[in-house]
Amino acid sequence: MNYTDAITGKNIVKKYKNFTLNQPQLHIPKGFTTALVGENGAGKSTLLNILSGVRLDYEGDITYFEGSESMKTEQVKERIGFTAPNDYFFSNWTIEQICQMYDVLYDNFHVQRFKDLIRELEIPVAFGREKTKRRGLFDRRKGSKQVNQLSDGNRIKLQLAGVLARDTDLLIMDEPASPLDPLMRDVLCDKIRSYMEEGDGERSVLLSTHNITDMENVTDYVCIMEQGSIIEQGFVPDLKEKYILVKGDAEQIPAVSGRLFDMTKNSYGFEGILLADHSEEVAGLGLSMETPSLSQICVAVMRNYRKSR
Repeated sequence: MNYTDAITGKNIVKKYKNFTLNQPQLHIPKGFTTALVGENGAGKSTLLNILSGVRLDYEGDITYFEGSESMKTEQVKERIGFTAPNDYFFSNWTIEQICQMYDVLYDNFHVQRFKDLIRELEIPVAFGREKTKRRGLFDRRKGSKQVNQLSDGNRIKLQLAGVLARDTDLLIMDEPASPLDPLMRDVLCDKIRSYMEEGDGERSVLLSTHNITDMENVTDYVCIMEQGSIIEQGFVPDLKEKYILVKGDAEQIPAVSGRLFDMTKNSYGFEGILLADHSEEVAGLGLSMETPSLSQICVAVMRNYRKSR
């Protein structure tokens, strides 16, 4: 598939005492939702912090929007929204103060849209519904809630309200689904779809997750990360053609051992992932072959990588 890049990277390196991020080439497609998948500690947050401009102490070159701009320009910062799972806001700030902060920092921030998102995402702005209803959305009296009085899920929703209230071309989100309940994860997916549809092919999303099942239904492109590097990537339909889910009985295990990319087995049978290019090697064995889920592909790729190291 032909596409241009929302983000292009070359020789991105960040060294820590016991870990090194090392990505020789990075291409995040424009107009799609890309999921960066990997275990905890794989380097996802480090990479996203670099791409969002939070970290500047790295080696390499990164450009945005078809290679025309770098993070050094104010224009590119206006076009990017970022959410993170850590303490993003000052803990003693109220939601009204956060709204004022966004309004000062970004020319493309819309106050009314932010207020609408606060209501829609059901973020509590005061203690008790009656107070909120009586005094308006932003309660300046003693009942106003501060960031440190919100749950982890509501803090993430507050970040989402902030970035979605801006007119941006790229969203970078680090583990946005992790603290959300199942219902709110569906809402998050709906918001991502709406964001992309409103962009008419000009907007892009890059999000990280260690559980792709949460975000599979909005993911177009996948980058699987292990030990500081992307080890597999591609559009979801292409990956589902590259890998096959194979199932069989226990007595068939000896015939397929060593031929599968990854396998799990028990006393009754097995299932595993097979590279489609090797399907002829197991033809005629009476195996069940299915299209794998994106989660099954990601787990198999990560397991295989660990076995090969």
